[in-house]
Amino acid sequence: MFIVIIAIILGIVLGFYLPVPTNQVISLYFIVAIFAALDSIMGAIRSILSDEYDSKIFISGVILNTVVAVVLAYIGDKLGLPLYYAAIFVFGTRIFSNISIIRRLVIISNRAKKMVNKKNNRRRIYEISIRKRQK
Repeated sequence: MFIVIIAIILGIVLGFYLPVPTNQVISLYFIVAIFAALDSIMGAIRSILSDEYDSKIFISGVILNTVVAVVLAYIGDKLGLPLYYAAIFVFGTRIFSNISIIRRLVIISNRAKKMVNKKNNRRRIYEISIRKRQK
């Protein structure tokens, strides 16, 4: 986990300080590809929290979402239509939907842990009181 965090920080730092010349058309494709990847990552986090994660589904989702989104943006560019807006809208909606589901799963998980701790504490108190009575 520590290596992943270092790699992310290193990637962000390199991204800010290394000049990568791009034009506006290529930037649109990158934006659409990034949204597709973020959508797949949020879906993977959601599926991990709900114990439904499958790496084959995740990898195929990242690749297929990215390819379809970039192809859609390319076709729209050739037709003179801003079809990349459709991909950004769909992926943005799915990202926010996944974030809300992740938030709910985390809150429910924390509540369940607190309930288990309360039950364990009650059980311990009960066992201690029985031991005291027996003495």
